[in-house]
This record gives sequence, structure tokens and C-alpha cells, in this order.
Amino acid sequence: MSRISKTLEVLAKNQRKALVPYVTAGDPTIKMSLSIMQTLVKAGADMIELGMPFTDPMAEGPVIQHAHERSLANGTKLRDIFAVVREFRKADDKTPVILMGYLNPIEVMGYDNFANAAARAGVDGVLVVDMPPEEGEALSLHLQQQQLDPIYLISPTTTTQRLALVKKYGRGYHYYVSLKGITGSGKLDTDDVAEHLKSIGEHLSLPICVGFGIRDAESAAAIAKIADGVVIGSALIARMEQFNQDDTALLAEVEHFMSDIRSAL
Repeated sequence: MSRISKTLEVLAKNQRKALVPYVTAGDPTIKMSLSIMQTLVKAGADMIELGMPFTDPMAEGPVIQHAHERSLANGTKLRDIFAVVREFRKADDKTPVILMGYLNPIEVMGYDNFANAAARAGVDGVLVVDMPPEEGEALSLHLQQQQLDPIYLISPTTTTQRLALVKKYGRGYHYYVSLKGITGSGKLDTDDVAEHLKSIGEHLSLPICVGFGIRDAESAAAIAKIADGVVIGSALIARMEQFNQDDTALLAEVEHFMSDIRSAL
């Protein structure tokens, strides 16, 4: 059983919901990424989604796009992200780390090289935003060979046929996109999410974590009532942006904001 599956199983047994923050590696700096990850855990994060910066992050709204741009301007590479995860693992062998990003950098590195490097670093899962399950078999197999969980997005428009492929290739958990659009956009409709999760749950067996549109403790708590976990990214990064020149204040804001979310859950 993977670290992701173990974490979600323990949470379910204790009737707790997973808190899954997303941050972009290398924003504001690659050195700060390690401190941010450690602070997230201190504040109650159960798993961490660590963004791999890309020049054309098509699913992201302005907030996360800017985080990608800042990270790339710093020269962040995949090897730097693996190094951060290795450092994180020296003190934390419990918290699952999921790399989230786009296919192009993985293609350049090669599936086998990427999967091997990620596994050696201590990564637990990989979510490739622009890799649909219809095209994902090869990458999924490489990841699974290294005991890494391939994680797929599902949305309000996901067909029954695609759900069957998500079930076949997905591991760990499924990421439900709560609205049509980019990250950080739109108004969250909890009733609509609940309806879709009920329908989707008839076809899937893994836990479902919900992201996109979750902005604060109130919306996180509402989603936690109907999902297995809550993913929050844009709202967190927007707060971090205010303190990019002050490491101490940035970490304090991360801890304060995530602690409020954890309490709400």
C-alpha cells in the first residue's frame, strides 16, 4: 500500500478529511519551497501537491500562472524539485508528496528516467494535468513500476467511458475539478459538486479529493462534508504573493491560513 493510500485509509478510519495544499516548487525560491512544505505539515496538511512549473500551464488561473512564471524565472528544473523532496524526506517520511504539472517536461526527461528519479527522491504520486487516461497507459505503467501512484483529474463533464479508464489506471485518489474553468475561477456550487460526486462514486472506488474554487475555511468545510479531501491552491498562493520578499512573514501567513482551514475541517 502506498503512502497516499495509507494516509487516506487512516484519515477515513478516524473520520477525518484530507487537507491537500498545492504550492508551486521554486516559488518564491527553490530554497523556500522546503520551508513552505514543512510549514504546511506543521499547520495540518495531510498531503502536499507540489507543482512542477511549466511555460504554458493551461489549466491554471492568473495566480498559479504567475507562480509558475516566478519559479521558471528562478531557473527551477525537475532536478531541483527532486532535490527539495529528498531534503523534505530527511525529516518527514510520513507526509505524501504528489507532483502536479504538465506532460512536456516529463516527455523531455523520458518516462523511465522521470519515474526513477521521482521514486528515489521520495515522491508518492504524479498528476499530469494534460495527460488524459486515453493516452496515459504508458506513463502510468512506468509510474506504477516505481511504486508511484498515477492520479487523474475528473470533472463535471467526464464521461462514463473515461471514468472506466480512470479507474483502470488511477491509484491513490482521484482529483475532482469542482467547476468548469481554470484554477481559482468561478463560484463554488456545493450542491452541484455533491450531485456529481454521488454519480461518479458509482463508477470509482478510490477516495476523491476536490479542488478548484475552494477559497477559504467556509468553502473547504462545505466540500469536506461531501468529499474525502480538499485541495486548496490559488487561495494559498495569493496570500503567499503578498510576502514574497519576507520569508518569515510568508511562512507565518502560510501557517495561519492553513491552520484555519484545518480547524474548519
